[in-house]
Amino acid sequence: MILVFCGTPRFAVPTLEKLVKAGHTVPLVVTQPDRPRGRGMEIALSPVKQSAMQLGLPITQPERIKNNEEFQGQLRSLEPDAIIVVGYGRIIPGWMLELPRLGNLNLHASLLPKYRGAAPIQWAIANGESVTGVTTMRIDEGLDTGDILLQREFTIESEETAESIALPLAEIGAELMVETLHGLEIGEIRPMPQDDKRASLAPILKKEDGRIDFARTASEVFNRLRGFQPWPGAYTAFRGRTLQVHRARPAQSEHLAAPGELSAEAGRLLVGCAANTTLELLELQIEGKRRMPSQDFINGYRPAGGEKLGQ
Repeated sequence: MILVFCGTPRFAVPTLEKLVKAGHTVPLVVTQPDRPRGRGMEIALSPVKQSAMQLGLPITQPERIKNNEEFQGQLRSLEPDAIIVVGYGRIIPGWMLELPRLGNLNLHASLLPKYRGAAPIQWAIANGESVTGVTTMRIDEGLDTGDILLQREFTIESEETAESIALPLAEIGAELMVETLHGLEIGEIRPMPQDDKRASLAPILKKEDGRIDFARTASEVFNRLRGFQPWPGAYTAFRGRTLQVHRARPAQSEHLAAPGELSAEAGRLLVGCAANTTLELLELQIEGKRRMPSQDFINGYRPAGGEKLGQ
């Protein structure tokens, strides 16, 4: 088929590569404009742009697409069979939805209608899900509300993070998109409307989402820490400075501490959470300092009994 590919992040790269490998023609890759990133604010190319360059594919990076006549003319001249959208980062306008005969097909990293929105992987783990997956869908004018084409489940192991499962999900999703195109072409896929009553949202993450609330149980705090990797992570306050918690786990303790209360037991750094649960802090980083194991933190800062985090 003739396909236009719209994508930006690392998650989208396996789909682009698998489509090319499957023999489809990709006369145009659409990705976000290059932007300054990092402390040095150096111009960075999107992962999709880097992949497209390696594959020798034409690239365009429009600042806007809704009322962009030049871009509209460019896509119309290609007469694509489908437009593939994976993490592009722009709302697809009506004229693009109507352009290809097979529509605009999206790979979404959840089992829709659960976790519609920008951060489905992160929120699935943060909410303690043991199973997630990927969905191919036909985009409509809503937010991830289009008809479902195919789905694949993925088991989330207890220690995995949003960062560790993103690439496996991307690889599974890439294979699913190739399968979806084949199924649509031979008429074996029947699009299935989503049940809006079963829908849940996965909104874009904010810095504040990473603030640890010790009024949650230890398991809930642990799940949010796993889900919000690599950003916004999990952080609190200690002696007036920001304390980043890089690793932690629910633990058992004879001492039932109040939510946020620190204690050091047999070399373990523990903090009380809701419902008489305890979280063991394993790796931390005080603002302006290096990452350190909990034993180094105990030796260096000697937290007093009853001292609280978050204050």
